Amino acid sequence: MIIVHNLGFPRIGAKRELKFAQESYWKGESSRDALKATGAALRQRHWNHQAGLDLVPVGDFSFYDQVLDMSFTLGNLPQRVHGFHGDPLDNYFRVARGRSAQSVVEHAGCCGGVAAGEMTKWFDTNYHYIVPEFHAGTGFTLDASRLLEQLAEARAQGVKAKPVLVGPVTYLAIGKAKDDSDKLALLPSLLSAYSQLLDTLAQQGVEWVQIDEPILVTELDQDWQHAFNLAYHQLKACRVKILVATYFGQLQENLYLLANLPVAGVHIDAINGHDDIRPLLNLLPDHKVLSLGVINGRNIWKTDLAKVLDWLEPLAERLGERLWIAPSCSLLHVPVDLDSEQKLDAEIKSWLAFALQKLDELQVLAKALRHGRDAVKAELADNAAALAARRASPRVNNPAVQQAVAAIDTRLGERKSVYAQRAAEQAALLKLPAYPTTTIGSFPQTADIRHARSAFKAGALDAAAYKAAMQAEIARSVREQEALGLDVLVHGEAERNDMVEYFGEQLDGYAFSQFGWVQSYGSRCVKPPILFGDISRPKAMTVEWISYAQSLTSKPMKGMLTGPVTILNWSFVRDDQPRAVSCKQLALAIRAEVLDLERAGVRVIQIDEAALREGLPLRQSQWQEYLDWAVESFRITANGVGDQTQIHTHMCYSEFNDIIASIADMDADVITIETSRSDMELLDAFDNFNYPNEIGPGVYDIHSPNIPSEEHIVQLMKKAAERVPAGRLWVNPDCGLKTRQWAEVLPALTNMVAAAKTLRAAA
Repeated sequence: MIIVHNLGFPRIGAKRELKFAQESYWKGESSRDALKATGAALRQRHWNHQAGLDLVPVGDFSFYDQVLDMSFTLGNLPQRVHGFHGDPLDNYFRVARGRSAQSVVEHAGCCGGVAAGEMTKWFDTNYHYIVPEFHAGTGFTLDASRLLEQLAEARAQGVKAKPVLVGPVTYLAIGKAKDDSDKLALLPSLLSAYSQLLDTLAQQGVEWVQIDEPILVTELDQDWQHAFNLAYHQLKACRVKILVATYFGQLQENLYLLANLPVAGVHIDAINGHDDIRPLLNLLPDHKVLSLGVINGRNIWKTDLAKVLDWLEPLAERLGERLWIAPSCSLLHVPVDLDSEQKLDAEIKSWLAFALQKLDELQVLAKALRHGRDAVKAELADNAAALAARRASPRVNNPAVQQAVAAIDTRLGERKSVYAQRAAEQAALLKLPAYPTTTIGSFPQTADIRHARSAFKAGALDAAAYKAAMQAEIARSVREQEALGLDVLVHGEAERNDMVEYFGEQLDGYAFSQFGWVQSYGSRCVKPPILFGDISRPKAMTVEWISYAQSLTSKPMKGMLTGPVTILNWSFVRDDQPRAVSCKQLALAIRAEVLDLERAGVRVIQIDEAALREGLPLRQSQWQEYLDWAVESFRITANGVGDQTQIHTHMCYSEFNDIIASIADMDADVITIETSRSDMELLDAFDNFNYPNEIGPGVYDIHSPNIPSEEHIVQLMKKAAERVPAGRLWVNPDCGLKTRQWAEVLPALTNMVAAAKTLRAAA
């Protein structure tokens, strides 16, 4: 009989219980024991949801990030947090976010906090992980307590547990050496810790361990391929059965490598790597398990169950009990439960499946494979009817939008003049000082803002009162920025719930959930809008708010928009047409908004493309096709304006050194990027590439409550000036400030403005 299992479950809770417990603890409003109790309750509930599976993941729950969990399990802590005493959870939060709870006594030498660990995207997802740090002397000391505690909880609940670990080669590959040392030189000592961990699990009676090695779907050189062979030939001596799990892409040339690793089984992503199945079957030894990810763990559309069975049934006959089925990857990337959605359009809801519904789909497939399709005849009929209704729905296809995309030509993406000419006209108009200061767009989303938004949506606040409340918050943001002495202001985005959802709510072709939350990092959750049909913009979306803000000040006011690539990558995107087509539809819609802002007199417009790099295929050989349509989409959006209108774009928490030429091709007048957590390391790209336009390297890590000093900001900007001419540098935070409190924001920005004045005086 086939085995049904899961690779991971969403950890935040159906109502974001983990988020609220974390933030309450960090504020000092609840105890550490209360936070741990919330974690235990969530784990119990999530295991109950998975009770029908043959094997259930354990260790996939995290209080912040599974990669950071692995660092603590391996004893790989940054030197700056060594020597702390007290509960390990507080040290864990220091690495994650720079500090733990306000009520926790901090180490005397750290002034209440330390530098948070660098954060970047987990492969091509919008989930962020804390980057492991290595140096030549890095050692590993096993601490399996977290995993063993969760294993004991699961056992007490009767869970058929399958511990989940980040694999040793992937762990090394996604980490960073903080010196010039070779990360692979650490592999022998790392494997010793992994061997000890697996033997510890064996002593607990564990039979199967899932070891995630998604790095196998990327291009590996010979040294890293050798690392896999070395690692798993050493780990084969451990007394557990290892399932090596890959996901997010195709194995291609790594097929032979995976098939011949000395492990008991392998998992591959049969959604994104379907073409790998046949060749892998021919390579896989007869004694090994093949786990296939047959349900999409990254999107929310119902699976075509009959279509999956058409190709899966012959494999089940061939492999028998050696066939396992699962979602393609951890369900971390989808919301918990569609049944929670009571206000979602019924027709669109009938096309969707969240985490729990995906597990139901998995069970239908398993029952069909075990007992024949007649055993699930009703379920298959319902599934087929929903899919047919979606295909036939007139709400999905808009001929006018399709014609507009077909009519796109290269002229839409061209600025009237080259950058040098535009820059001169913009400088004459804006009259900004050297090292101009600005922020990335949002200011704190206070309790008053959230209350007004909730009351408006519930009908307890009318439109006029809501508008007045938002205008009052905008006015506050403008006053604070003028008092700080910032050079280019923003309206603060009080009216926006989310940088993508806000726009999606005003575009035709989108739908919205109430509880479709997924984790982005730590306690930060996002609710991606559902892009189900052709996209168009019925009316202006931001002009009224920005115009009001500009009326309050004589300083330049930035219009704030989210770019088409980011809206695409941070949505649940329709799977019935190429992503490039959907992106160009979005580009035309946002272009119309850009032109309306310009007509309203806005002369600085920021079009955020935070997720540009996130959409890159995991294989470099496939990058150019994506970059071609992604850059084209941005240029369509941005380049209809006159030379005096200054276009900004923002990118955060992405390693983009290897696509710097494509970023230059976007031809934005100013780009702002994250650099503070990486200590300006991201500016290494400019050592070998003569970036032609202006750049704002982020000097203030907004994801940490720590307040940067003036001296620290000056030091970072001096590093930046070694790579980029000072005359083309801006001073700004890493990202928007919506998640911070005014008490943190004001002193941080005060220091930032003071640093800019110091730099000007020294110029």
